[in-house]
This record gives sequence, C-alpha cells and structure tokens, in this order.
Amino acid sequence: MPMQAKPSMVRLCHGVSIISLIALIALCLAWEIFLAPLRPGGSWLMLKVLPLLLPLFGVLRGKRYTFQWASMLILLYFTEGVVRAWSDTPPSSSLAGIEVGLSCAFYFAAIAYAKLTAFTVLSPTRKTGAP
Repeated sequence: MPMQAKPSMVRLCHGVSIISLIALIALCLAWEIFLAPLRPGGSWLMLKVLPLLLPLFGVLRGKRYTFQWASMLILLYFTEGVVRAWSDTPPSSSLAGIEVGLSCAFYFAAIAYAKLTAFTVLSPTRKTGAP
C-alpha cells in the first residue's frame, strides 16, 4: 500500500519552488539589466529569463508534470551559474553564486514535490481494470 505524503511537506516544497523560481527570474533580469550587465545599459542576455516563464504558471498551480520537466530545465541555469561564478569577476561572480543557490533550491524542491505527489491512494470502491 503506498504511503500518503504529508500535506505540510507538499506545501513546503511547493512554496520553496515558487519562491526560488520567481527569485531566479527577478535575479536574472536585474543582473542583465542593471546590476552587472555585459554591456552598459543592459544586454540581450536578459532574454535568458524567457524559458523560466514557461513553467511559471504550472508551478504556481502545482502541476506535477511541470515540476518534472522544469527540474531538468533549471539545470541550464545551474550550469550557467557555475561557469560564470568560476570565470567572471565580481559582482557578476557573486550574482552567479546566487543563481546556483536558487537553481539548486528549485531543483531539490521540485524533485521532492514530484515525488511526494506521485503516490495516490486508491479508494476501496474504485475498480482497478478488472471487468
């Protein structure tokens, strides 16, 4: 018999996912527009937030499938953060470290949410495929 996930853990993972995704969107925009853009006045690199907008509404609504594929998408931002933290100079390297932290927070919360919501208990009156 599958175990029932604790609603408080599901809510916590959902909340951490939402906060870290929105914070990552805000960080990437602020970083590339005015905090440490590649060129003065901002750069086209700010468009890197567009892929993060794709899972936003599914994450806000708690759609399990969105959490599954968004956890793979977020690895691109983790990779960018690691590379830029290693190769850039401050303040860009510090912002990259924050990007790594936010992407890790989202990744682990999204994986936990997907796992916790995977188990559903069948009601005793539901038939399971037998005619």
